[in-house]
Amino acid sequence: MALVPARAGAGCVGAADAMSTRSREQVLALIKAHLADELDLEPDVIREGTRFREDLEADSLDLYTLVQELEDTYGVSMSDEQAAKILTVGQAVDFVMSHDGGVL
Repeated sequence: MALVPARAGAGCVGAADAMSTRSREQVLALIKAHLADELDLEPDVIREGTRFREDLEADSLDLYTLVQELEDTYGVSMSDEQAAKILTVGQAVDFVMSHDGGVL
């Protein structure tokens, strides 16, 4: 299992508008910063190909908080099926960019 969705339909009003000016690099930086803080790691060890469970040893709670952060920050929501397909940091960035009007 990959990410665990925090809650269906959650999000911030206006988050999609704010996201349209953000780049892929900014989304990646936010995810890296969150994971580094949550897992007590240096952000430099986290790359797009980094796997949540295998490489970072993230547990369900860690992944839950990441989904919540993405939902709150970018106004996206993630179903169980979508979350199960997100195995890497890059896939999480792809999800945010493709579900929020961001530039790929």
